[in-house]
Amino acid sequence: MGNLFGRKRRSRVTEQDKAVLQLKQQRDKLKQYQKRISLQLERERTVALQLLKDGKKEKAKLLLKKKRYQEQLLDKTDNQISNLERMVQDIEFTQIEMKVIEGLKIGNECLNKMHQVMSIEEVERIMDETQEAIEYQRQIDEMLAGSFTEEDEDAILAELDAITQEQIDLPEVPSEPLPEKIPETSPNRVKPKPELVAAS
Repeated sequence: MGNLFGRKRRSRVTEQDKAVLQLKQQRDKLKQYQKRISLQLERERTVALQLLKDGKKEKAKLLLKKKRYQEQLLDKTDNQISNLERMVQDIEFTQIEMKVIEGLKIGNECLNKMHQVMSIEEVERIMDETQEAIEYQRQIDEMLAGSFTEEDEDAILAELDAITQEQIDLPEVPSEPLPEKIPETSPNRVKPKPELVAAS
């Protein structure tokens, strides 16, 4: 159990990830600095206004110079923040490109292995063998078609008819005998009288 917990786990955080994190932390610190300076500038402007009201023009002027200097610093921090954000984007995009390149590398290795297994010569050989097999089968078909006599053709057609007749569903034949046919008598015909038949 000691080995299980004592073993160091390999970190998934790369050097690029660390660099991106540091750059983002610096950017955030600069933004906090900007916010603090902005609040301070507002206060100093209010103080300078009060000094002017109190007739302390030189002190107000000195304070406004300081304010101007801090405003220039704010402009510089804007540029630094832009640079940091651009660098973060560049590193993140490079990481994506590296993953794409790694994927392409693996794909190329896989294709090369497949090409080693199946060379152009091997494909050509298989295609030739397939064509030969098709040609051979065609020759057999032609020989069989030409070797039948007229009697063979008649026998084949007769067997085909027999198979076709077997597939037709015929109605069942009744098992009872059919009634005998009774001659029909016309309704207009008059039967001869027995006496007349006897006399004649």
